[in-house]
Amino acid sequence: MTSIRDRLALALDVDDLDAAVALADRLHPWFGVVKVGLELFVGCGPAAVEKLSAPGRRVFLDLKLHDIPTTVGRAARQAGRLGVGFVTLHTAGGVDMLRAGADGLAAGAAEAGAPAPVALGVTVLTSDPDASAFPARLEAARAGGCGGVVCSVRELAAVKERSPLLAVVPGIRLPGGAAHDQARVGTPAEAIAAGADLLVVGRAVTAATDPEAAAAALTEAAAIG
Repeated sequence: MTSIRDRLALALDVDDLDAAVALADRLHPWFGVVKVGLELFVGCGPAAVEKLSAPGRRVFLDLKLHDIPTTVGRAARQAGRLGVGFVTLHTAGGVDMLRAGADGLAAGAAEAGAPAPVALGVTVLTSDPDASAFPARLEAARAGGCGGVVCSVRELAAVKERSPLLAVVPGIRLPGGAAHDQARVGTPAEAIAAGADLLVVGRAVTAATDPEAAAAALTEAAAIG
C-alpha cells in the first residue's frame, strides 16, 4: 500500500445498506478501503460485501471471529469466499484458533478463485485502557499465521520491532477531536509516523458536519505523518 488513500479505511458503522453504499461512494476519493463491521454484516449479511465491492476499493470484513478452532475455520472459509481484502480474528482465541481461521480464509478464497484475504489478529480493543495482554496476543497472531494485527497507536512500535506483520490502527481522531468510547486513540500523523499501514476512521469523518472536508483534513494530516 503506497498512496495515502490506500492506507485509509472508512468504518461504515450503520445498519442500512443503502446508506452505507451512499457513504462509501461519497467518500470514495479519500478512502481506498471500506470496513464492514458487526452491525452492518448482521443486518445485511454478505450482500453488504457484494454491494460495497467496487473498482479501486477493498472491503475489510471486521467480524473478530472468536470460537473453537473448528467453528472459526468453517466461518472463515465462508468469509474467504466473499472476495474481501481483510478479515479480523480475535487473538484471545489462541494460536490454534488463529491458524484455523487463516487456513479457512485461504481455502475459501481458493474455492472462489479470489485472492486470499489478509487475516488480521485483533489484539486489545481500543476501548480497553489495559493493554497488558498485548505482547502475548501479538505473538499469538504471528504464530497463528496472521498477516497483520489490529492495535492502537500505542502498540505500533512493538509491532514493528517484533514482527513483520501489517499494522492496522483504529481509534484515529483528528487533533482536538472527541475520543467517544475509545480509551487509546491517536492522530493520523502519530499513527503514520509510528509505522501504521492502515488507519481505520469512522466517526471522525462520518459524524462530521462536512464529511468531505473532514476526509480531506484527515488525508492532509496523514500525509504529514
